[in-house]
Amino acid sequence: MAPRIRRIHPGDTVVVAVDPVPRGTVIEVPEGSIEAGADIPQGHKIAIRAMAPGDPVVKYGFPMGRASTAISPGDHVHTHNVKTGLEGTLEYRYRPGAADPAPGSTPAPHTQRSFQGYVREDGSVGIRNEIWIIPTVGCVNRPAELMAQRAIRALGSKIGPNIDAIVTHPHPYGCSQLGDDHLMTQKILADLVHHPNAGGVLVFGLGCENNYIEEFKKVLGPHNEKRVKFLSAQDTSDEIDAGMQLLEELVDQANQDVRQSVPLEKLIVGLKCGGSDGFSGLSANPLLGQLSDALIDQGGTTILTEVPEMFGAETILMDRAESREVFEDVVGLINGFKEYYLRYNQVVYENPSPGNKEGGITTLEEKSLGCVQKGGRSPVRGVLKYGQRITTHGLNLLEGPGNDIVSVTALAAAGAHLVLFTTGRGTPLGGPVPTVKVSSNTALAEKKPGWIDFNAGPILDGRELTEEFLDFVVDIASGTQTRNELNGYREIAIFKDGVTL
Repeated sequence: MAPRIRRIHPGDTVVVAVDPVPRGTVIEVPEGSIEAGADIPQGHKIAIRAMAPGDPVVKYGFPMGRASTAISPGDHVHTHNVKTGLEGTLEYRYRPGAADPAPGSTPAPHTQRSFQGYVREDGSVGIRNEIWIIPTVGCVNRPAELMAQRAIRALGSKIGPNIDAIVTHPHPYGCSQLGDDHLMTQKILADLVHHPNAGGVLVFGLGCENNYIEEFKKVLGPHNEKRVKFLSAQDTSDEIDAGMQLLEELVDQANQDVRQSVPLEKLIVGLKCGGSDGFSGLSANPLLGQLSDALIDQGGTTILTEVPEMFGAETILMDRAESREVFEDVVGLINGFKEYYLRYNQVVYENPSPGNKEGGITTLEEKSLGCVQKGGRSPVRGVLKYGQRITTHGLNLLEGPGNDIVSVTALAAAGAHLVLFTTGRGTPLGGPVPTVKVSSNTALAEKKPGWIDFNAGPILDGRELTEEFLDFVVDIASGTQTRNELNGYREIAIFKDGVTL
């Protein structure tokens, strides 16, 4: 059987090898027959047109870089003959109506869906009912972990079916930080305290840190005193015993909560990729885009982050801004992150990673063009600063880096109930909310069943998975545990940009 190839857009100058293509294989494309001039690994690109040095190399219908040498039809197209075309900050033009019509611009064709969630007193909705221990400072990480372990043993008879877990969220900060770094630590931790997936929260401090409890409360603001308790370790002779008493109170309170039917419009989903390969932009990322559009059609909300992985594809998002104000916010988001790179004398295109390149991704533009597909085609309705919580329904962009755990944490802090995380190489990572791993290829799903939750690989064979995936996400929102939850893989990381004392 002939190796499968995929041409994504009629204007592309390359095709993608779905299967390995041996040297000498004859490939049929609309331009005619071409012969593979080298062994082409799966996920990598093959030229279907001649390109001179400096010519754009086109994939997804957009330039993904420029030819660095002459390229002939049938050549392997990768880092040896393609270079980035990215530069520093740019000027952009507002072009209302330039984007393709969005699915969300017409009435939703589906019956209104629902999931089984926890409705909180303030009207917010959680998809989990967990007890969270949140340290104000890294000094108490280990006692917090011991406290959680002891609570699971001692209070086990009270856990379930209404309480899903008792977990702690350790981190290294909360002291010896200055300015924005310290404030961002406080904001992210405050966002987690307010997160509706937590039926109860114990804020656990040391007592002498910069982020001591009374100072933290100023950033936290109003909170439900029945569901948020505070403990300073230096104020008690045995912080573990004191913490156990407070945790028992929180468990008793959270045990009163029960799941009930909630319209899908209440669901907030974070969109993320990591360990991408040449198939991510063909299968898993477009699937997330279809899910995003379907959820937004139901009145729901999605959040797309990883700003550096928008570089080179940013105009696609700008053209979908629902207003000039949102457009200006997107421009500020992109150029602001580029200025962050340049402030440290770093090039803005120092990406993709070695694993990305091995999987077939050549330039940051190519990675970005695949990455933004997770946001579907709906209008961009809002732009969030790092540490800011969601307020606008629909598709939102969130300030944050590409780093996996930092961006997953930022999505959770912004209010995402769960994070859909596509990967072509695989990762066990889990954040503070359910982190759903979607594989771009079947081989990964079969190799790592303990990591992968959903296989998007059949899309490469022409299968339609949107409705199946939507049903799967509704099940997760209704209580089905993800691999990271079953494995106990949870962590947080907070963005840092300044001096540590």
